[in-house]
Amino acid sequence: MNADGKAKALELSVALCKRFEGFVSHPYLCPAGVPTIGFGCTRYPDGVKVTLQDKQITEERAIELLRVMLQRFEDGVIANCPAIKSPELLAACTDLAYNIGLNAFGSSTLRKVINDGGDNASISAQFRRWNKAGGKVLEGLSRRREAEIDLFTT
Repeated sequence: MNADGKAKALELSVALCKRFEGFVSHPYLCPAGVPTIGFGCTRYPDGVKVTLQDKQITEERAIELLRVMLQRFEDGVIANCPAIKSPELLAACTDLAYNIGLNAFGSSTLRKVINDGGDNASISAQFRRWNKAGGKVLEGLSRRREAEIDLFTT
């Protein structure tokens, strides 16, 4: 994918993450019990983990952190899915990978379906599988997956 496509994908994934992660200025424990800040960041750009003792950040700083982190996730998605051709699918996969982790994304059937040239219906079905936490379907995750699907199918 060219630089313009990657830039468009990054902007789309930033918007999606902001929408679903929400902004919190102070460190907090996410539902998985991991210290988090801003728009779901668990690490700073230098790799240092967020701690509950960290200082508050502004929304502007949180957006900067999110952009840096999403760029890394985007690069990881591209490495795992060289078959992705559209910025919209790249953005959807980047948002998913940010939410579930690059290791989970890299070992997913979704990655295989994309790389094997799957159509939108089969790719969408794989996205919908990632709507659980602790074995329970979560409405928020289901909404997020549908938003990701809408991004690359419309």
